[in-house]
Amino acid sequence: MAVDMATRLDRVLGAKTARVMAEQLGLHTVRDLLRHYPRRYARRGEMTRLEDLQVGDRVTVLAQVRKVTTRKMRNRPGTLTEVTVGDGAGSMQLVFFNRKHANLREGAWGLFAGTVGEYRRAKQFAHPDCHLMTGDDDEDWARALIPIYPATKDVSSWVIQRSVKLLLDATGGFGFVEDPLPEEVRARHGLPGLAAALLDIHRPTGEEDVERAEQRLKWDEALTLQLVLAGRRRAATLEPGIARPRRPGGLLDAVDAGLPFALTEGQRAVGEELARELAREQPMHRLLQGEVGSGKTVVALRAMAQVVDAGGQAALLAPTEVLAAQHARGIRALLGPLGRAGELDGDPAGTRVALLTGSLKAAARREALAEVAEGRAGIVVGTHALLQETVEFADLGLVVVDEQHRFGVEQRDALRAKGSRPPHVLVMTATPIPRTVAMTVYGDLETSTLRQLPSGRGGVRSSVVPVRDRPAWLDRAWERLREEVAAGRQAYVVCPRIGEEAGAEEEPGDADGAPAEEGGDERRPPLAVLDVAEALREGALAGLRLEVLHGRLAPEEKEARMRAFAAGDVDVLVATTVVEVGVDVPNATVMVVMDADRFGVSQLHQLRGRVARGRHEGLCLLVSEASGGSATGQRLAAVAATSDGFELARLDLETRREGDVLGAAQSGRRSGIKLLSLLEDEQLIAEARAEATALLATERGLADHPGLAAEVAALATDERATYLEKA
Repeated sequence: MAVDMATRLDRVLGAKTARVMAEQLGLHTVRDLLRHYPRRYARRGEMTRLEDLQVGDRVTVLAQVRKVTTRKMRNRPGTLTEVTVGDGAGSMQLVFFNRKHANLREGAWGLFAGTVGEYRRAKQFAHPDCHLMTGDDDEDWARALIPIYPATKDVSSWVIQRSVKLLLDATGGFGFVEDPLPEEVRARHGLPGLAAALLDIHRPTGEEDVERAEQRLKWDEALTLQLVLAGRRRAATLEPGIARPRRPGGLLDAVDAGLPFALTEGQRAVGEELARELAREQPMHRLLQGEVGSGKTVVALRAMAQVVDAGGQAALLAPTEVLAAQHARGIRALLGPLGRAGELDGDPAGTRVALLTGSLKAAARREALAEVAEGRAGIVVGTHALLQETVEFADLGLVVVDEQHRFGVEQRDALRAKGSRPPHVLVMTATPIPRTVAMTVYGDLETSTLRQLPSGRGGVRSSVVPVRDRPAWLDRAWERLREEVAAGRQAYVVCPRIGEEAGAEEEPGDADGAPAEEGGDERRPPLAVLDVAEALREGALAGLRLEVLHGRLAPEEKEARMRAFAAGDVDVLVATTVVEVGVDVPNATVMVVMDADRFGVSQLHQLRGRVARGRHEGLCLLVSEASGGSATGQRLAAVAATSDGFELARLDLETRREGDVLGAAQSGRRSGIKLLSLLEDEQLIAEARAEATALLATERGLADHPGLAAEVAALATDERATYLEKA
């Protein structure tokens, strides 16, 4: 059979198998199948550590049947079969309703695939797929390592394993695979050929085969990724932009004179860096990362003022209407008459600040669009509404993207495209980024960092409130909140969900198949804003002025409630993570995060940054049912122990899966990053970045490496590039 990497799988595997693989795993071609690597390897009799499985994971385990029992269910017709399997280190239950498995006999070894559930604090599979090892599997069963692949309900690991074997048998090996990596690069780094690496990763004879293959395949991922990013950087250097030099006596000088505080040393240094780049014709492409509350917005405002002084416009893209409205209010207040040009009390030497969001009424929207199109509004603040075709700029000179992790490259580029010539770009994030992530997700941007916090901040003390281990501590938490309110301060209470969602309250056992009659899943649904607010009004916080804020409210209602809180008319704001970024109320000193274990490390750090933004000390209480000794409890303790966002960023990377960081699908769907580890492969990524830069710096670029050029083109255009749009 004539096969190459572009051959469709239906020609090799048949229409039925190929269709399910395409639908559930996104595997369409031979290349896709061969690049679908095993997640791990099993060996009969080895400890594969069933106890390490996490509830909710879709996994395949190799285990031996220890016990099989079948009984009638008490409260419903039919039978319940419970099978105990073990791997030498731990055990778990398989649960089947009204299904008998005569071949599931004690002593049998097999592969079991399903979603890990929990019942009475014990892990279990409900209705798992089973593949018992028989004489038909002698060849694979005898192998030293059995590959376990990322799989789905209808495409099990053993189906993928057999498909790879079928492809191998049909082609007589992987000799048809062409190697895209230049020979000199392979030689320089001691890497095997691609065909050998693919054979070793799918059919290893030992651990050394896997290590050698993974090193080579990681290089494929890292180099292709860095070539895409290096190409973007190179293209950016060739763009013809417009210089926006600083003009003495203009809006920027007025902003500096009107600041009610002194700039930090870091703000001044980064400001000078931006000022120099804005004065060049080559468009700036810069990432500004900094600690929560380090003053990135002021740095951005000064850059926007410089562009306005030079005759251009600046657009600030914010992820939420609450944040966009706050930015607009803050900028107008800071500019004063200089932000109200054309009004009776405005300064004719100033400009106007326009706000564009999806909830604007028709008349206000028309007026804002006219101000932007005619150039009267030098500073334009908005949400995704800025990206609509009806928004036209007179002379867009600077694009500022706030909280870049909420947006993607496409949104950034869509806003850039509204300039008559490529505008300068400043991307901001309050989520500190480890160097490896910066080299991958933000590899097309130069990076500036703000670590220093403005003086006069009270600082935040953080504590974990383990309600399961110390139930009385929650009562004390509400007492502390009341004490702060009595002293004239305010507080946030954050919950994971809104409440009253359709279908949110699941019947016990629905998620994992545990029998409802036996009590079902012990993990309750996440706490909801509406439920918690009602309970607090009637109980622990009775008598306080309490309000709720969440994404389901009408925009004008959200704005009104946020204004009331900022004005001090609300004591306690019970909210979702709509307050996670940018919300600035200096009088707020308490942040209580309910179900804190359901939030990520970076999210908790962001939420904590909403308090102690004034001179008073802040308090952050992380309420959780997780026990202190559990991995979750230790993670929360680590968050409470440090306010260093860069240290927490590394912890975040250690505790989250790579796919969560890069936006890859957990089910095994295609992703640009499968093997590369952002923690362990920093040196490899740096070497790949240097090789990519060198390859593109040659006169012919990738012209002499068509295979590598094809890989780059596939990554740049394929759905696998989605990780570039998520950080």
